[in-house]
Amino acid sequence: MDIMPGFTLTDIATSGARIRLRHGGNGPPLLLLHGNPLTHVSWHAVAPKLAEQFHVVAADLRGYGDSSAPPEEPGSVNYSFRAMAQDQVEVMQALGYQRFFVAGHDRGGRTTHRMCLDYPDKVIKGAIIDIVPTLDMWAAMDKDAAIGGWHWPFMAQPADFPERMLGGVPADWFMRKKLLKLTADLNHIPPEIWDEYVRCFNEKTIRGSCSDYRAAATIDCELDTADLGRKLAMPILILWGKNSSVGKRFADPIGIWRQRAEDVRGEALPTGHYVNEEAPEQVLDWFLRFFR
Repeated sequence: MDIMPGFTLTDIATSGARIRLRHGGNGPPLLLLHGNPLTHVSWHAVAPKLAEQFHVVAADLRGYGDSSAPPEEPGSVNYSFRAMAQDQVEVMQALGYQRFFVAGHDRGGRTTHRMCLDYPDKVIKGAIIDIVPTLDMWAAMDKDAAIGGWHWPFMAQPADFPERMLGGVPADWFMRKKLLKLTADLNHIPPEIWDEYVRCFNEKTIRGSCSDYRAAATIDCELDTADLGRKLAMPILILWGKNSSVGKRFADPIGIWRQRAEDVRGEALPTGHYVNEEAPEQVLDWFLRFFR
C-alpha cells in the first residue's frame, strides 16, 4: 500500500548520512521534519494537501526511520541538531533548492531551530511544533517533568545502557506506552501508519535516537548557550498542544520563543503532543496562511 500517494520515495546521500524521504507536489519548496519515535510519514494527514501548493519534502532525520545511523562519534557531535540540520540543507540542495520553507515537530522542531540559526540564508520561514527551546526544556526538568518526560534523561544515559533496555521489549509495546504517555489515545494514527512506525523502531533507530538524546544533553546545550545572544530574523510559527507537556508546563510558549526570534506567531491547538496528526486541518490552515 502506498501510504503517501503521489509522492516519490527516494534516498539522498549527504556528507554525513543517507536520508530517506518522500517528495511531491508543485510550488515553493517546503521541508517537513518529524519527531521521536516517528518517521516522515507522521505528515501523512497534511502533506497531500500541502502538495497542492508546495513542493513538499518529508524526510527522515539521521538515525530515524529508514535514514542511516552512522556510528556515534565522541561527544555525540554527529547527532547534534547542527548535524541533523546540515543533512536536511544538503537534501534540499540536492533537490535544487538554495532557499526553502521548513516545519518540524518535536525533534524535527529542534532541528528546525538549529537550521534557522546556522542557515539564516537558506530558511525563508520556519514552523516549530510542540517544543520550547532545548535549554528551556532542561531548565524545567524537575521531578514531574522527569517522570512525565522520562525518556529525556533515560535516553541520554551513556551507551549502551538505554539501547539495551529499549531493545529488550517488543517495538509495538514500547511505541504504545511512549505515545500514550503524550496523548489521550492513538485513534488519530491509521493502522498502516502505525505499522510503519513499528517497522522502523529497530536496533538501528534505537541506537540513532539514543545518540540524538545524548547530544541534546551535551553538545546541543553548548551550541545553544553560545547562541543565546542571537535572535532569528525570519518569521517563526509556533504551534503546540493545549494538552501536551508544553501546554501544561509552560504558561507562555510564544513569550519563550520571542526571546529567541524577532517575529513569532502561533497558538495552542486542542491536542496532545502529536499536533500535526491530531489536528491536521488546523495545522494545514496555519501552514497555508503562514507559508503562503
